[in-house]
Amino acid sequence: MPQTRLTDRFGRTVNYVRLSVTDRCDFRCVYCMAEEMTFLPRQQVLTLEEIARIARNFVSLGTEKIRLTGGEPLVRKDILDLVTEIGTYGLRDFAMTTNGSQLPVMAEKLRKAGLHRLNISLDSLDRDKFRNITRTGNLDQVLEGIDAARDAGFRGIKLNTVVMKGRNDEEIPELIEFARAKQVDITFIEEMPLGEISEHDRGLALCTSDEVRELISEHHELIEATENSGGPARYYRMPDSSIRVGFISPHSHNFCSTCNRVRVTVEGRLLLCLGNEHSVDLMRVLRSHPVTDDKLRQTIIDAMDLKPERHHFSADGDVEILRFMNMTGG
Repeated sequence: MPQTRLTDRFGRTVNYVRLSVTDRCDFRCVYCMAEEMTFLPRQQVLTLEEIARIARNFVSLGTEKIRLTGGEPLVRKDILDLVTEIGTYGLRDFAMTTNGSQLPVMAEKLRKAGLHRLNISLDSLDRDKFRNITRTGNLDQVLEGIDAARDAGFRGIKLNTVVMKGRNDEEIPELIEFARAKQVDITFIEEMPLGEISEHDRGLALCTSDEVRELISEHHELIEATENSGGPARYYRMPDSSIRVGFISPHSHNFCSTCNRVRVTVEGRLLLCLGNEHSVDLMRVLRSHPVTDDKLRQTIIDAMDLKPERHHFSADGDVEILRFMNMTGG
């Protein structure tokens, strides 16, 4: 009988896959990519059919949650076709991470195509700061996108904020009030050292989750939530609000012991860990076995032995992973 669950050497069940659909983005966020980026030529990028094939095989191996990421997934041509296809796979959770810029037009279409949840990046509520962090982003467009997502009736919407000292850390209370007013969850993320950047010093910019939580506690009581999303975030609730406040802490609170996820880059590389270079080339397998999936399934199963026990990020801003976040897939 074929294996229907993916388990690594440390007994962790892998049932969550993040699929990058593009390395391109209409923003140039300072923590994600360089200002002048060279993007992949088309032949080095998985087709939408290949991405769907990978997704289908992961589902056959017990995957219950898929998240589409980028770059910015909504700049990929015909992305709705892929969402519609994966939406038929019976997933417990089907989500997307987006910068929100395309949501004014796309939100309702995405929900009707079968997407369950959205994570929307929002690093500032100040127009000038927002433009400074994203380099090209329009805050009003993103705010309109958040409202469009709420109107579309997604099962869940969460804001993601990468906190950087001296850039947006003083906005944390305002971002909390915004999330409370919009009735959407919000997660604060420690910046991850992916890709060489010269725009700012990551070591000096690091704002730990404990610091963020202390700042919020000056305004609202935070009570640790009992539910677990299965992801890296630790969640808290406030007595007078239904929203959750999450913290993703790759530096200060290593979350590896319960890691249940892997990533597939748009180049078709199966990354077994965000903070390590362990990977397997699925594109080569796909293109050398275009008709049958046996080799692809077995390659995915065998790759679980490469999943490391944990990652090690340095808190001084040193880069240990040379690929940028847009290459990794969120």
